[in-house]
Amino acid sequence: MSMIRRAICLARISVRQQIAVVNHREFHAGGVQCANNVPKGLSYSVPMPPFSTLESLGLDNSRQKAETVTFGSSEVLEGTTESPAITSIALSTDGRIEQKRVKEIKIKKFKPRGPHLRWYRRPIHDHLWKGRPLRNLTVAKRKTGGRNITGRLTARNVGGGHRRRLRLVDFHRNEPGSQTVIRIEYDPGRTAHIALISHDKTKALSYILAADGLRSGDHVESFRAGIPMDLRATMSGNHDPAILASRTIRPGNVMPLSMIPLGTVIHCVGLRRNQKGQLCRAAGSSARLTAKDEDRNRAIVRLKSGEERFVHIEACATIGTVSNAEHQFYQIGKAGRSRWLGRRPHVRGMAMNAADHPHGGGRGKSKGNVKSKSAWGTLAKGYKTRRGKKHINHQKVRDRPRGKKKILQPLLVQL
Repeated sequence: MSMIRRAICLARISVRQQIAVVNHREFHAGGVQCANNVPKGLSYSVPMPPFSTLESLGLDNSRQKAETVTFGSSEVLEGTTESPAITSIALSTDGRIEQKRVKEIKIKKFKPRGPHLRWYRRPIHDHLWKGRPLRNLTVAKRKTGGRNITGRLTARNVGGGHRRRLRLVDFHRNEPGSQTVIRIEYDPGRTAHIALISHDKTKALSYILAADGLRSGDHVESFRAGIPMDLRATMSGNHDPAILASRTIRPGNVMPLSMIPLGTVIHCVGLRRNQKGQLCRAAGSSARLTAKDEDRNRAIVRLKSGEERFVHIEACATIGTVSNAEHQFYQIGKAGRSRWLGRRPHVRGMAMNAADHPHGGGRGKSKGNVKSKSAWGTLAKGYKTRRGKKHINHQKVRDRPRGKKKILQPLLVQL
C-alpha cells in the first residue's frame, strides 16, 4: 500500500476535524483532504489517527502532557489529554509523510470525583472576562418551549434551560474610526466569543464578533465608508494596494471586498452592499476571497464547506477567522448539562412504534428496509429540496463536494 493510500486510510479512521496548513496558508477543513493525484510539496490536512496506527507509519506516538491548572476548587487532572494539539499529516517533497504540529490547545480535564466529571472536557480560555456583560447591550431571551403563538408544538426537543440574556452584536460596523478592544467575553447565544470595543473619539461601546487572536488592548477599525483621509495622505493621494494592505489587513478590521487582496481569510461576510455580515459567523469558521470581477461588481468567495458563490464586490467582510476554534473539542459529559442548554431528550425513530415513525416497529434494531426518513416521511439522505428552475440559487458558482467527492477531493480546488 502506497504512503498516500495510507494517509487516506488514516483520515477515514479519525472523526476529528483539524486545521490544515496549505502552502503556509491557514485553512479550516474537515474530513479527508488526500487523493492519489496529490502534488508533492503541498501540505494537506488529515485528522489525527489513533496512536497505534501512527506507530505502524513510524511517526511520533508520544501523548502530550496536560498542564496542571487550578480554577477555583476544581483542578485539572495531570495526565494525557485526548486532543492536546491540532496536528496535520503532510506530504513532503520527497514523498514521505510527515507529522506537523499546527496549534497547541489546552483542555481542562477534571478529576473524576463523580460520574458527572469523568467525561467532561472543555478548552481553557484564560483571556475571557470573568464578570457580567454590559447590561445596556443585552436583551432578555424569552422561552417558548418549542410552541408557537397558538400553543402548538412546532419545534421538538426544545425546552427548559438556564436563563439567558442575548448580547446585541453589531454586525454592520458602520461607524468609522479606530476602536479599542476592552475585553473578550463569552456569549451564551453563540459558539464564538465576542469583544467589547470602545470608539477612541466618541467613546461609544458596542459588541462585535471576536476574531481569532484578538485580545484586550488591540485596535480595530471599520473601512466601510472608504479609505480615511489620513491613510490617503500616507499614499500621496494615490491608491497603492501594497500600502493599503499593510495598514488595513489586520484581524477584526471591516472593509469592502474591493479593498481586500485575493487569498485573504475573512469571516462575517455580507451578501449585498450596505448589508450586515451574514456568512461565516460560527466559532472557527472562515471564508477565502478567490476572485474579483469589477466589471460586473461581484466577487467569488469560497466557504468552509467548499462551496463557491458570488458576493457583491462592495459587500463588507471582517479580516481573520472567527474565535473559539477549539469549540469542537468541548465535551458535555452528562445529560443534565444538555438540559441546562435548553435541549430536551431526543428519541430515535427506531425506538418508536410503527404508528409514530416510519422507522418504528419490528423486532430489534431494524427499520424494516426503509430508506432514512423524517417523522413526516421526507427522505433524509440525498433528497433534493429545490424543485424547478425558479428555485435555483444563481449566486452559486461551485457546489460543495458531496459523498465520495468530499472524501477524495483535495483541499486546493482551483484557487
